[in-house]
Amino acid sequence: MTLFSAIGAVLLMADPTSAGPEDPPVEQGALAPAPAPAAQGVGTPGSDANLAQQVANPVAELISVPLQSNLDCCFGPADANRYTLNIQPVIPVRLNSELSLITRTILPFIAQERTVSDGRGTNGFGDITQSFFFKPQINGITIAAGPAVVWPIGNKEFGSGKWSAGPTALVVKQTPKGTTLGMLANHLWSYAGKDDRPGVSATLLQPFVTQTFHNGMSIGANTEASYNWKQKQWTVPIDITLGQLIRIGRQPMQISMSGKYYAERPSGGPDWGLRLTLTFLFPE
Repeated sequence: MTLFSAIGAVLLMADPTSAGPEDPPVEQGALAPAPAPAAQGVGTPGSDANLAQQVANPVAELISVPLQSNLDCCFGPADANRYTLNIQPVIPVRLNSELSLITRTILPFIAQERTVSDGRGTNGFGDITQSFFFKPQINGITIAAGPAVVWPIGNKEFGSGKWSAGPTALVVKQTPKGTTLGMLANHLWSYAGKDDRPGVSATLLQPFVTQTFHNGMSIGANTEASYNWKQKQWTVPIDITLGQLIRIGRQPMQISMSGKYYAERPSGGPDWGLRLTLTFLFPE
């Protein structure tokens, strides 16, 4: 039994809506017990399964703070490891009854071993990427679009040194049975910054699919494929993820683990990677 299936089993056993033995008959005139609540499924608001499915939607109207730890190997001739911590708050704002604004921010901190035998390791922040999705209230399918901006705060090793911006868009379909299908895309061009740094023209394509189960467990797959138009180079990691929604006290959160295989990469880029994500959820 895996860690996540064990967690799921514990959650099911602790679920007050789980089926149990038939209640004993109540004597005439005695106070009858309250009827048991209906079983909570993926579509039940506030249930663990429903929260887990919202996490699968990048523009769900739910405040979340993912802390995403990535370990990638093997860079350069020295087969160096790189550790990246992405802090990724998602904040929805309801503008009116028909339109919401979802902000998604990615702040990376990177630590990398030496990539050549006579080099040295380094660490520091990468650039901030911030996306603004305007999402109309449409039943059945989610469509959102807006601008994406890169703030060049990163150091020389990990930052682009360029201000960049461009369009971003997302389409998501979720079913009552817990299936989530979607595609996120953006394109960024540099428009200002340090003259001695190369320009930016990059496309991101991220198709994803996730299946959420009634106990809050989920399994998914995606690829965060990016194309560098300046270098004419693809980077294509394929990611398989297993997640479980848990609660510590009243605080819901999701723990997920995944493995990555780089089907396409630039010369000296990584071969494979591991990811562990802890997502804090703040439902209304």
